Amino acid sequence: MAYEFVDNYREKGARKQLVAHLRKRGIEEEAVLAAIGKVPRHFFFDKTFWNQAYKDIAFPIGDGQTISQPYTVAYQTELLHIGKGDKVLEIGTGSGYQTCVLMELGAEVYTIERQENLYKRTIQVLPYMGYTPHFFLGDGSRGIPEHAPYEKIIVTAGAPFVPEIMLRQLTIGGILVIPVGDAKEQKMVTVIRTGDNEFEKIELDTFRFVPLVGDQAW
Repeated sequence: MAYEFVDNYREKGARKQLVAHLRKRGIEEEAVLAAIGKVPRHFFFDKTFWNQAYKDIAFPIGDGQTISQPYTVAYQTELLHIGKGDKVLEIGTGSGYQTCVLMELGAEVYTIERQENLYKRTIQVLPYMGYTPHFFLGDGSRGIPEHAPYEKIIVTAGAPFVPEIMLRQLTIGGILVIPVGDAKEQKMVTVIRTGDNEFEKIELDTFRFVPLVGDQAW
């Protein structure tokens, strides 16, 4: 499959405007803003919709899924406090945009997607762009226990509860960021593993995600 990749001054300028917008919305971590400013989000869109790529909106990508709103990507990423070399599990590859942002921060990303069409697309598109995470196809609600533990886990779909199996895949001091709620809206939840059987849970702002589907979800 061939891809057309154009990244000219117009797209770069649009990214700068998006970064300025996110800063005004409260995103403070400069490394996160720099990553958003570097990843060419328009490349995840059909060329017909490139004019939508740097608006702070979610957008359909097929199979009932969306590319997340840039603010949501930045918000979740900031909560993870990514350090260079962190081993990160991403539940829900989707378009791969969040994956690229994590990799720009220096993370080693293990990403899993249950939709085969999206999986097949990302395993071609991301390497073409220069991003080479560890790709997996399957039920992300169970995490990827065979490659655990992880310093950070990010879930990019709304869950009905925090799956215990994910918590057990965190290192001590590790962070899980997951939206939890019902089908209409979810609270962003951060869970820090403070000991073998000790976890600190913090509920934050309200968001709306597509549902997390699987054995440990909907």
